[in-house]
Amino acid sequence: MKPHLKNILSKETSPYLLQHAKNPIHWQVWNKETLQLAKDLERPILVSIGYAACHWCHVMEKESFEDEAIASFMNEHFINIKIDREERPDLDHIYMEALQLLTGSGGWPLNIFLTSDGKPFLGGTYFPPQSMHNRPSWRETIQFIQDIWKNRRSDAEKQANRLVDHLKTSGHLLFKKDIEITFWNNNLNTNYFEEASVKLLSNADFRNGGFGNAPKFPQLSTLQFMLNLYYHDGRDQLLNHVIFSLRKILTGGIYDQLAGGLSRYSTDEHWDVPHFEKMLYDNALLINLLSDAYQITKDIFYKEAIEDVVSFCIKELKSPEGGFYTSIDADSEGKEGSFYVWSKKEIDALLPENADLVCEWFGVTEKGNWEGTNIFRCKSEIGMFAKSKGMNSEDFISILKTAKEILNKQRKKRERPATDTKILLINNAMLVSALCKASAALNNKKYQLLAIELFSFIRDRMYKKGILFHSVTDKANAQVAFLDDYAYLIQASIHLQEITGHENYLFFAKSLTEYVIENFADQETGYFFYTDKIMDDVILRKHDLYDSPIPCGNSLMAQNLRYLSVVFENKQWFANSENTLLRMSDSIKQYPASMSNWGIALLSYLFGHVEIVITGTETEVQRRNVLHSFIPNKILISAEKEGSIILTKNKNYSNKGLIYICKNNQCYSPVEDFNAISHFHSGLTFSKLKKE
Repeated sequence: MKPHLKNILSKETSPYLLQHAKNPIHWQVWNKETLQLAKDLERPILVSIGYAACHWCHVMEKESFEDEAIASFMNEHFINIKIDREERPDLDHIYMEALQLLTGSGGWPLNIFLTSDGKPFLGGTYFPPQSMHNRPSWRETIQFIQDIWKNRRSDAEKQANRLVDHLKTSGHLLFKKDIEITFWNNNLNTNYFEEASVKLLSNADFRNGGFGNAPKFPQLSTLQFMLNLYYHDGRDQLLNHVIFSLRKILTGGIYDQLAGGLSRYSTDEHWDVPHFEKMLYDNALLINLLSDAYQITKDIFYKEAIEDVVSFCIKELKSPEGGFYTSIDADSEGKEGSFYVWSKKEIDALLPENADLVCEWFGVTEKGNWEGTNIFRCKSEIGMFAKSKGMNSEDFISILKTAKEILNKQRKKRERPATDTKILLINNAMLVSALCKASAALNNKKYQLLAIELFSFIRDRMYKKGILFHSVTDKANAQVAFLDDYAYLIQASIHLQEITGHENYLFFAKSLTEYVIENFADQETGYFFYTDKIMDDVILRKHDLYDSPIPCGNSLMAQNLRYLSVVFENKQWFANSENTLLRMSDSIKQYPASMSNWGIALLSYLFGHVEIVITGTETEVQRRNVLHSFIPNKILISAEKEGSIILTKNKNYSNKGLIYICKNNQCYSPVEDFNAISHFHSGLTFSKLKKE
């Protein structure tokens, strides 16, 4: 007897899943009951993974998933499961890696076919409604899979078993299983990070900024690594490329010139034509990088950019309850980018006095610069442009500000792209850290308060009985958090302590770290699994080790463990961090762009950290002086009286403000002037690297 299935996605809270709730396909959700049903019926499983802001996910839905005949065939022969990759990144990681092993590439939508017990055997990304460009149609694909399952099932199951065996150990290729740390240290030389620098610069696009060709992602984590390399190396070429890349990105079409906010990537190498979706995590990473760039250069351009991006996050992504949404779609009115583009005729009508000036600034023409319309981008610095028009900068800035207000007001009348209203822990924790760094760089108290409020929201809504949850949901079966949720919240706690001086944030970080070690640690390798051991609906537990597109949980935990090992005098945590870093060392050198945060962590390990403890009745003034500087390898504690943290013990608290410095296991006499300690926190050049 056939089961009576129906599309059950209308019961879900994910905006992406709700987008598919009216498809004629009998979409199910991933759970033990659905997997058991596939076993009972001996049917293959189709897992289709995407996310709300995915343009090609929308295209395939309209072309294939809304087709009644296709739906009927899928319902007859498959158990069809829809997954929001941002709700279940663990499943996305497993099946995306499987797809890459099968085809050599990946992307979304991710459509992968599984055996009845959840093992992948074939898959692909977008399939067109009719075969084209050597790509089979979706109809042909599902018929082919059904034939395999009916007539060659043993072949599918053999391939699935081989894939799973490979997935279990694929991450092990990145790190050394056994390493003699003494041997490694003895063979460390000044060429180690010089080689990484050369590799990064060899792939740099010195004409347009960033790296490589189209399609072009900002690779903000890689640029962050280059800034940290510059701090220790002093090589101007590293800093110059970061600064150049940021300017090209921020003046290009990939950046929303009216309302702020960075799009996910550019379809061309010049940053002119974006893929218009905007992700919270990209903009949090951008705030981080801009804050460091401002600390180094003190260029007002970066200050204004920070304020612009933070404003975008608050206006466009903040929920009424206080958390921040996940993303904004690329499409509106059934077309990608229609919300963002302009005709010259529209601007002439809205800005009768300054239309020509504004159009020239934004690169707007009668013909258009993209598909007959115009994407705003700036090709000049304001001062140079104003001078070329016989104006001073202040007058042009005033005209531009008024024009933006008018154009933004008009744009709000258009149909707005959909917002993915999921509130994810990882993204919100990333934003807490970004706000902390922005507050530190700009001495902005409002950003500090916003970071505190957001952190409180996370603790109130996403932390229950000692366990974190991946998203805000009222569902009883809420998804427990993943490794990167914990890692980013631990980092956020550390950053909040640094800007507030409240040690309770460090003790919260300590409790989360203890949970991670208990529930995520892989005793065999020393790394952490991506999933909590209490999860029981995945075919295997994997390590996430790549820092692309965002730093991974393992590299972040290496940093967190090292920092907290000093704060809480935990030698085992330091040893754990050291072990993972040294075993990853070859991969960092070989793949610096994909291991950027690992590289940052290894830099701090090799060159040592700077312990800065501020005491006295006016610690905030001294703290702000320290925070205003770019010191990526610092451990900063400030206290008006002796606290529970060991670093606050045996210090003088009677003075208005004293700064204690320790570096490389050597402490120095406290000073009252931050400028007097600049030589303690300046970057060491590679030639000064010494082995103990």
